[in-house]
Amino acid sequence: MDKKPCIDSLTIKTSHVLPPDTNTHGTLFGGKLMAYMDDVAAIAASRHARKSVVTASTDSVDFLNPVFEDDTICLEAFVTYTHKTSMEVFVKAVTEDLVSSERRICAFAFLTMVAIDDDNKPTPVPQVYPESDEEKWLHEGAVRRAEYRRERRNNSKEMAEKFGTDLPWTK
Repeated sequence: MDKKPCIDSLTIKTSHVLPPDTNTHGTLFGGKLMAYMDDVAAIAASRHARKSVVTASTDSVDFLNPVFEDDTICLEAFVTYTHKTSMEVFVKAVTEDLVSSERRICAFAFLTMVAIDDDNKPTPVPQVYPESDEEKWLHEGAVRRAEYRRERRNNSKEMAEKFGTDLPWTK
């Protein structure tokens, strides 16, 4: 498989924030923003792998600035790192007040997407290489972030074993 540059997977999606997208404070539901982030990450990963993908994990999403009704939310995503069948996708969300033109970063996240074949089994993906300074910076930190995700996943598995599905308060 040929290596591909990060920029080849770049995906940009802009949406207008309408009343059904907002909570009682007039700001975008956090879950809605997370759904947008998952969607744009999946498109970027599919664009890189040219295969179907599933979400394996989402790193923490810190809501840095609110997104108000009638603002736009612009999400940018691209693959920053690949392993055998998985891809780390960086997502940046920017809100814009259409009247004042003020733009603010509202969130960042890394999502791990896994390419799957027709039998829904993980399948190999091409390697990715960075070109810009920003891409190189993200790429250089990817192994450390992957190790952290592995540790977090192992902790989640341990918790699942400990708590299981048969909890005393559910009887």
